[in-house]
Amino acid sequence: MKKSVIILLFILLATNFTMCTSSEPPKEIGLQLYSVRNSMKEAPKETVRKVGEMGYAFIEAAGYGDGEFYGMNPLEFKALVETSGMKFISSHTGRALPDSANWDKTMEWWDQCIDAHLEAGVKYIVQPWMGEQGYNSLEGLKKYCEYFNAVGQKCREKGIEFGYHNHDGEFAELEGEVIYDYMLQNTNPENVFFQLDLYWIKEGGKDAVYYFNEYPGRFLLWHVKDEKELGASGDMDFESSFELAGKAGVQYLIVEVEKYNFDPLESVEKSLQYLQNADFVESAYVK
Repeated sequence: MKKSVIILLFILLATNFTMCTSSEPPKEIGLQLYSVRNSMKEAPKETVRKVGEMGYAFIEAAGYGDGEFYGMNPLEFKALVETSGMKFISSHTGRALPDSANWDKTMEWWDQCIDAHLEAGVKYIVQPWMGEQGYNSLEGLKKYCEYFNAVGQKCREKGIEFGYHNHDGEFAELEGEVIYDYMLQNTNPENVFFQLDLYWIKEGGKDAVYYFNEYPGRFLLWHVKDEKELGASGDMDFESSFELAGKAGVQYLIVEVEKYNFDPLESVEKSLQYLQNADFVESAYVK
């Protein structure tokens, strides 16, 4: 074999090796399973497997009740998620603010809830709502903050982070206070983090960038959301939020799709690909 041919083959092999080894791994992005809620009711095991096949790295549940996740015990559901190539990172659940007569019973519920999540290996429990009491008076909102502080302390003592997820109502004013700001100011950062929903804050007329600058480090999880599939509306300025990801304190990105142009499973796959292809999204946020 001629020397020039050998050199050419070496160059081709080296180029091919570089191309194979330089490709970046998929980004670490999770899915809130509420996005495929009907499928999770009809065929939860098959649905989780399909989500894993799409390339999602982890899931956030929205189906905890009576010590189980989607009708499965904690270890069974954890195993399902992990054999589908993902991790079970976070879970939406919660209880309304109890009165003094029901405080102990509610705290007992939280003890069971926390233990079930520990068994499943969950790192974050997020309450995604407040009752009307939190929106109707500053006194009611204050009681919710005290309640969340107590629940968050319970979680922290067992190694789980407790957070609150917003919708648009938290950006309304209540007796001269913006509800969301009041919550940030009256919850202990050691006990309560905030899962900012990038779509709902926009719908509430506020700017995520303002909150990242004003309350740095409080937003450990994000719900990355659009009106339907990510990027479909053309109205979401995701990039400005992602520029401040470090200041916000974000650790994990979670896709949520509530309305659809396609079948929900296709919609969540398109949303994942949008973030995988977005230059402003890092490969991971927990270093």
